[in-house]
Amino acid sequence: MKSVGPRVISMGLLLVAGGTGVAQTVRIAGNPILSDGRYYSADPAPVVDGDTLYILAGRDEAPEAVNDFIMKEWQLLSTRDPASRVWRHDPAVVRPNGVFAWAEPDRAYAGQIVKGVDGRFYFYAPVQERNSDAKDRFAIGVAVAESPRGPWKDAHPAGPIISQRVPERNDIQNIDPTVLVDDDGRVFIYWGTFGRLRGMELAADMVSAKGPEQVIEGLTGFFEAPWIMKRKGIYYMLYAGNNAGPDSPCTPALYHACQAYGTATSPLGPWTYRGVVLKPVSSTTSHAGAVAFKGQWYITYHTADAKGGGHFRRSVAIDRLEWDDSVTPAAIRPVLPTVAPRPAPTPSRNVAPAATPAAGPDLLPTRFWLKSLNDGIIRAAPLPPDMWSSWRGKDNPATPWIEYRWPTPVTLNGSRIRFFADQPAGAGEGVAPPASWRLEYWDGGWKPVPGASAYGTSADALQTVDFARVTTRCLRARFVASKGAGVGVQEWEALAPHASGPPAAPKRAAPACDRP
Repeated sequence: MKSVGPRVISMGLLLVAGGTGVAQTVRIAGNPILSDGRYYSADPAPVVDGDTLYILAGRDEAPEAVNDFIMKEWQLLSTRDPASRVWRHDPAVVRPNGVFAWAEPDRAYAGQIVKGVDGRFYFYAPVQERNSDAKDRFAIGVAVAESPRGPWKDAHPAGPIISQRVPERNDIQNIDPTVLVDDDGRVFIYWGTFGRLRGMELAADMVSAKGPEQVIEGLTGFFEAPWIMKRKGIYYMLYAGNNAGPDSPCTPALYHACQAYGTATSPLGPWTYRGVVLKPVSSTTSHAGAVAFKGQWYITYHTADAKGGGHFRRSVAIDRLEWDDSVTPAAIRPVLPTVAPRPAPTPSRNVAPAATPAAGPDLLPTRFWLKSLNDGIIRAAPLPPDMWSSWRGKDNPATPWIEYRWPTPVTLNGSRIRFFADQPAGAGEGVAPPASWRLEYWDGGWKPVPGASAYGTSADALQTVDFARVTTRCLRARFVASKGAGVGVQEWEALAPHASGPPAAPKRAAPACDRP
């Protein structure tokens, strides 16, 4: 690219030449780093070089209503001081087939850059082989450069260093590589997904296998996204965990994941589970990396918090990572994610956010998430955790219900509900609009709301029900399911007569109204 001088443009950005695109100096208010919706970023992998912290990230490019990982390139974020909130963004620093002649274009999944024993930088990249008879064509290639910004060239032109065929046969999906160059110069690589984690020692050339693949165990709930690091002689492995269930320390619902971690006294284990670092965030996937920079540890992760963001339009965030050295081995303190200041919400009649949601007649399946009922989010193409549903696969309840419970009485005169359906009205399978439904409030017993307007059942818009004022602590929506189908709800609003400021979320669960 021909060199150009920097120029100031709107939105506080400074343009400079860099990478294969135009670099931008971004001044941010807080997380996520790229927040305006022009670029989405995912799968962060931090690396330090001198006085600069770099974050390698994939780029999400899925349209809003498409549920697929459309990722064609990697990008870089960098700063000399995270507290300054000034970052440089280098878009399109590398694309899969731009560096690996044997790779297909696109599918630029989570990779990592590490500084090798020779002082050069090595990029471990999961890509798809163009000509392969493997059942799963994902493989891990390695590129090398003098700088994290590149330019990159294939460090192993003969092909990937890990696949279902090399260095030995395996039947896992070979993605999410993470690499440690140990204090003694030994090199270790780990990778895997869908609950299967592998580890292996590499030679000093950073590409040749020195030891056999080993199955890594002991990391409770491991799903994907391993991240290896070392502190004070102890090895730490962050990972996306999903041991789902109502009593899970990780996540109550499938599809979502937390960031958990384990420790070991040697690189390949044995590993011991230690707990949860980061609870589920706004995106269903969770992918993190952590690094020490200028005496402070930082954790990078992604969320769906940028403008127009979603589960497949994620954005990288960064927060401090703190340690508890009062225990052995030192524990990682739980991370509380931070976000940039948000504009004050407009006054609203909806008081549902101040309520505790409940459902029946029995427990929610782990693929759905009850808290989605009053999170204020309606997605064009929701995933199961974006909704409540009564669907169990079989023996779906004929008359399920959902309920809001407030800690103190509220006055209501309306409600709005957004149904979800993957089957048409009247269907006897899947999730279909309910055959009918009604609203009830608690007044010494469950009573129909008075003077209710029509109860719409279409799933393509919010359905509004107006009724005469009631003052209550509990509101319930009762459904009659369509034949044997399930009922699904993305969002349910409870409307007060007049708009007011946003209600505070309950500090603890409000009790049921029918309890003494």
